[in-house]
Amino acid sequence: MIQSLSIRNIALIEQLTITFHSGLQVLSGETGAGKSIVVDAVNLILGGRADRSMIRSGCEKASVEAVFDISESSAVNELLRREEIDSDGNMLSVYREISSSGKNICRICGIIMPLNFLKELSPLLMNLHGQSEHQFLADPQSHMKYLDQLGDQDHQELLNITRESCIRFISNHRSYSKLVRQNEEKDFRMEKIRKELEELHQAGLQPGEEELLRKELMQMQKGSKISAGLKNAYHCIISGDNEGGSLQTVKEAANQLKAVSLQDEQAEEMAGTCENIYFELEELAYQINRQIEKNDFDPVRMEQVENRLDQIHRLEKKFGSNADEIIQKEKEMETEYAELCGLDDVLKKMSTEHKTLLSAYRTAARNLTESRKKLADEFAGKMMNELRDLGMERTLFSVQFYENETGKPKMPTETGDDQIEFMISPNPGEPLMPLAKIASGGELSRLMLAMKTLEAGHTGVDCMVFDEIDTGISGKAAQTVAEKMILISRSHQVICVSHLPQLAAAGDWQYLVSKHVAEGRTVTEVKELSEEGRIAEIARMISGAGGINREASDYAGQMLKSAWIRKQEIV
Repeated sequence: MIQSLSIRNIALIEQLTITFHSGLQVLSGETGAGKSIVVDAVNLILGGRADRSMIRSGCEKASVEAVFDISESSAVNELLRREEIDSDGNMLSVYREISSSGKNICRICGIIMPLNFLKELSPLLMNLHGQSEHQFLADPQSHMKYLDQLGDQDHQELLNITRESCIRFISNHRSYSKLVRQNEEKDFRMEKIRKELEELHQAGLQPGEEELLRKELMQMQKGSKISAGLKNAYHCIISGDNEGGSLQTVKEAANQLKAVSLQDEQAEEMAGTCENIYFELEELAYQINRQIEKNDFDPVRMEQVENRLDQIHRLEKKFGSNADEIIQKEKEMETEYAELCGLDDVLKKMSTEHKTLLSAYRTAARNLTESRKKLADEFAGKMMNELRDLGMERTLFSVQFYENETGKPKMPTETGDDQIEFMISPNPGEPLMPLAKIASGGELSRLMLAMKTLEAGHTGVDCMVFDEIDTGISGKAAQTVAEKMILISRSHQVICVSHLPQLAAAGDWQYLVSKHVAEGRTVTEVKELSEEGRIAEIARMISGAGGINREASDYAGQMLKSAWIRKQEIV
């Protein structure tokens, strides 16, 4: 149950803290006083949408904090343990802050947590039933969810069996459908893989081969340049443009100088120098030749490496990856080809499993439908009893089960094969119609209250908040609504925002929501009322625009006494 709610800078509320109690609590006040602001603050605590327009004018941020007693909630404590949030197991604080910059902070027990976690936690703390929840009545999918939660343990077990059967079938169905498509394309795919594998097998790529070939080619390209340079140098010395090359030319020059030396002494010295150059060139040619012989450059091998790399590049271009990835792809293709070869056997086996799982689901769905129809009959009877108490004694209520329009079996769903809708006939002689289409505002409020009364015994949430669920209700029906709230409050903490004096009188506690002007600003306040304050507020609710008079005050006091007596009688 909620123990306190602190609100700061939300709309007209500057700062206030409301302390709540067990039992039935009613928030009342004039229209526009700010009752909806309190509900909006509660909605923030429950993970609702944070709108920056909620921030009080002139403020940068706003916050709401609620403290809950969770000593009786094992589900909440288990969730906190799962998230490793420190808690004494008795108290839980939820803090929500919004800012004009758009920043949104959520703290659970002082620890910043994502909003999604708050949305998971909040349904275990409190149920908020607002005027907008009437939209639930127009949604047939919500009808089935509501009906199912009223079911007993056996019904919940059927829901689980159906959901698990559906999940298993859908998982198998996806795999089976994929195999069927593969089988339809099997021959084409196998031929394509066969040709590609044949090409790859012939290529015979080896892991790391491309890198090794690149390194080898670089070395050979380097060796090729060295070999060419050495051979050119050797050619110049030995051959050159002349027949005998530079060496022969130098030798001829030496001979000519020797012949001249007989007539010129200086020519003899030059002839000797020329002979020395000849011998040095001869030695150089010898060294170059030895270097050429030592160089292991192999042009044939180089051509082979270049051709192999060209082949690898073509394969990479075709298969869109590097050589090592092509090898891995080759293995995958071999595996796929083997699987395609055995696809008929796998498909036959999975087809049998597919039929078995579908049969299991259909059985579970039929059992669930039978349970739902029984539950629907019980629920319709209880609803008409509740509506009778609420002044709609001539109303017929029914749960309509629709057949599949196509006449074909529906695709399995986790909720079974049923499609239902709540139907109503408010007037005798009129046919049953979808309730959202024909029910008036007051009737919708009473329908909603009847459902919440039945729901109260099937929810594990301690606190239920009703935001003007009594809209459109007055007179005798108003007193019945008050008694319904009293009944719910016997097992739940109930907080009601109401305009009905009957409901205010039925409350164990009452709070007045009011507004006033302070220092030029409008401020909303919430005050817990004393006995005298309750009499005055209920008298105002009775008197309306006419103002409070002595008769209204006396009647208000009598209403409180009568309500106290009635609460002792209601079990």
